[in-house]
Amino acid sequence: MATPQARGVIYIHSAPRALCPHLEWAVGRALGRAVNFDWADQPVLSGSRRAEFYWEGPAGTGAALATAIRGWEHLRFEVSEDPSGRSDGGRWMHTPGLGIHFAQTDMAGNVVIGEDRIRYAMEIAAGDIIELQRELDIALGAAWDEELEPFRHASDDAPVVWLHKVG
Repeated sequence: MATPQARGVIYIHSAPRALCPHLEWAVGRALGRAVNFDWADQPVLSGSRRAEFYWEGPAGTGAALATAIRGWEHLRFEVSEDPSGRSDGGRWMHTPGLGIHFAQTDMAGNVVIGEDRIRYAMEIAAGDIIELQRELDIALGAAWDEELEPFRHASDDAPVVWLHKVG
């Protein structure tokens, strides 16, 4: 049986200039082909660069890409893999201070929290609504979203990114 194909986007929100060619090499190695990113200055963090790259590959490529580029100091990124008929979607977010966060996504790009994670949050909260909110924020990746948001909307001159048509 053929491996289902997937597609997604890599958003390098901020990377030191010296790291840019290394990121292209790591992504290319994970994809099995050479890649070139269209780098632009990241106005939120002086001296850093940003890029977006659309990819296609076998299901699970998003995880391979996130693994290939995580661990470098001062790197902020997101990798998304769109869901397909035979695989869930996912989003990996990384910041220097928080590390990496993975969340499953649905067809609309919404984060999906599994039943076991919700039950765990309820158990840990033990009726404390503030603790339940904290646990659900962790599951949703709220801290990562909060840190990455200024980098996502760093420039009014940034190109418009059209999402893939669903359905």
